Amino acid sequence: MKAMVLERPGAALVMTDLPDRQPGPGEIRATVLACGVCRTDLHVLDGDLPPGPYPIIPGHEIVGRIDALGEGVTGLALGERVGIPWLGHTCGVCPYCRREEENLCDAPLFTGYTRDGGYATAVVADARFAFPLGETGDAVALAPLLCAGLIGWRSLSMTQNAKSLGVYGFGAAGHIVAQVARWQGRRVFAFTRPGDIATQAFARELGAVWAGGSDEAPPEPLDAAIIYAVVGDLVPAALRAVRKGGRVVCAGIHMSDIPSFPYSILWEERHVVSVANLTRQDGLDFLSLAPRMGLVTRTTRYPLARANEALADLRAGRFEGAAVLVPVQED
Repeated sequence: MKAMVLERPGAALVMTDLPDRQPGPGEIRATVLACGVCRTDLHVLDGDLPPGPYPIIPGHEIVGRIDALGEGVTGLALGERVGIPWLGHTCGVCPYCRREEENLCDAPLFTGYTRDGGYATAVVADARFAFPLGETGDAVALAPLLCAGLIGWRSLSMTQNAKSLGVYGFGAAGHIVAQVARWQGRRVFAFTRPGDIATQAFARELGAVWAGGSDEAPPEPLDAAIIYAVVGDLVPAALRAVRKGGRVVCAGIHMSDIPSFPYSILWEERHVVSVANLTRQDGLDFLSLAPRMGLVTRTTRYPLARANEALADLRAGRFEGAAVLVPVQED
């Protein structure tokens, strides 16, 4: 198998030939048809997260086709197309797992961070964390749903019944959650980098009722806001944008420090909450509904060997929507 390998934080990925891997008990192996390039991958590359094992193969928005089954795997079949997300394993015995809060597991493994991911021609995964995808839809279009979509779904659910919703950071997750919110009958207000006219137009194209810079105030107080950008300065801005009793949801795994802010913008029962990972139920719920929502993911394709370029383009904001690596082309 071929893989783009991260040898150490801060290094460029290196194309490497590796021996074919066999799935262990309870695991599957899948040929990787597409793997989304997520901002979390940048955090892994940059060493922003607690140190994991190195070398590591990044990538956790994986669409693959099963080509080997480990001992004891049930419910999945050879040749089946599956999605493999960020949460790659949970212990099943800690207090959080027993409370059905496996996204907070004390001993998790994360695809592309603490176990090898999908920047490769093949991946081995815990079968319990592989979602059947069926054959409807293009693999490249589906890949961003495996993290941007799933985290978008979980963060949207945390806004409860908000009807007016601010979205700070209109990238992969933002452009998906905006479509989901519209399908649910919500109104979306999109906040982009100041002066980013192209992304603001893209947001309006996807149905946002208003789009402006993150340094601007929305035209009305919002019920809730979700922050996908990694900029801690946006938390006070979002608090100022929401009404009394409003919610601000921080949806990233990493964010720069949140600056001090006056208590007055938190007062009147405003809430600040965070999103951590996802549960398998999140995946089952979202992926079962996604075909009915008419979601259209905007993607830019890259061959596996150009993974470093895709990451650089993501960092610089050179595309709308999501970047997706295509390691293996199906006939």
